[in-house]
Amino acid sequence: MNKHILSTLVACSCLVLATTSNAQEDYTQTLPDAKPGECYAKVVTPAKFSTRTEELVVQEASERIETVPAKYETVDQTIVVKESSSVLKVIPAQYEESFDKVDTKAAEVSWSAKIGGKLQPASPGSLEGITRSGVELASVSPGTCFREYYTQPEYKTETRRVMIKEGSEKIVITPAQYETVEERVIVKEASTRVVDTPAVFRTETESVLVEPARSVWKKGRGPIERINNSTGEIMCLVEVPARYETITKTVLDKPASTKVVEIPAVYKTIKVNRLVKPAAETRQVVEPEFKDVTARIKVADAGFFWLRKGEKANSNATYSGREVCLLERAAETTTIKKLMVKKPASTQATQIPAQYQTVKVQRLVSPASERRVSIPARTKTVTRQVQTEPSRLEWRKVLCETNMTPKIVTSIQRALKREGFDPGPIDGVVGQGTLDAIEEFQLKNSMDRGGLTYETLKALKVDS
Repeated sequence: MNKHILSTLVACSCLVLATTSNAQEDYTQTLPDAKPGECYAKVVTPAKFSTRTEELVVQEASERIETVPAKYETVDQTIVVKESSSVLKVIPAQYEESFDKVDTKAAEVSWSAKIGGKLQPASPGSLEGITRSGVELASVSPGTCFREYYTQPEYKTETRRVMIKEGSEKIVITPAQYETVEERVIVKEASTRVVDTPAVFRTETESVLVEPARSVWKKGRGPIERINNSTGEIMCLVEVPARYETITKTVLDKPASTKVVEIPAVYKTIKVNRLVKPAAETRQVVEPEFKDVTARIKVADAGFFWLRKGEKANSNATYSGREVCLLERAAETTTIKKLMVKKPASTQATQIPAQYQTVKVQRLVSPASERRVSIPARTKTVTRQVQTEPSRLEWRKVLCETNMTPKIVTSIQRALKREGFDPGPIDGVVGQGTLDAIEEFQLKNSMDRGGLTYETLKALKVDS
């Protein structure tokens, strides 16, 4: 039976390998478990591919630097060209007249002697005599008189110094001193300027794999050989090279950068009167003025022996002809005019305002800066065919001379014609046109190739 099966198998008479590759899988190393009258042939199951898209970067992401210049504003700045000062003016002291009463003779209650209608001071001796006479002088009321013998009191003339003008001050003014100097004034502040350096790019080319290399079985050219009256086919394993696509992309070589440039300040020289020594005052003391006044001062009392008036004297008493009375005498005064300081001498400071000059100045509002703008990467979509399953050789059940009749061949030729594949003349004979039409049908429908398989008959709706 095995000999019969072998005699009816259709195999490739020659396998021509274009290159040795492990991409082709061969499942024909063992013979299929065939039944009598069945024919098998080695068929090529094509490789399976899937389409994939990939985003390739053709220009890397980078930055663009935008320079924002510094902003200034012009303002009026006031510069002091002469500092403020003061002028001192002397205000002399003011006086007012004052009249004072000066005691030339103080008020007193004293014992006085009255002689010849004139009053004279009573002597202490007289008072002692009155006391010895049993009279308490402390209890004697003014107006009480005693007759007495008295001695005249003693006086001396004394000179007193009386101030007639108070002391004061004399003020001497020293004016302020100035010097003229040159002064540098800033009219534009120092600032910075940002200078940007753009990014540098370079162009690169890259070969991108679109379809990988693979090995496929293709029908060879040559006569159809027969093995035990069976038709054969030359199959060649051909290496299909990988397919690449060249892409040009821009690559960042040197990123953008900035450089800060210092801008110095701008100055202007002006003349300014500067205070060297302020105005000052010197005070001189003016001594007070005095006047001498002469006064008469009692230095010794008269001595008297006294008897109360109205009392009878003792027989041994000698009336002196004087009468001593305790009298209350008002003070004697004299009026003196003097000048009193009503308002002391002083100075009045008159402020001299500072002198200013207005200068135009450019003031920095905001410094120069940079703003970085991101430039996104630029990509390109590339479509690739990726092999998901390699092609392989398998044993498939096919029609052969043993089980193929002209009727079946005619049905196949008509079915191919109906499907739009030209088998040549419909004559029930398997010729080259019929074989080419079968292969085209199998290719179009992604079917296994290598013979007239039952899968092909089913697709053509032909009963075997």
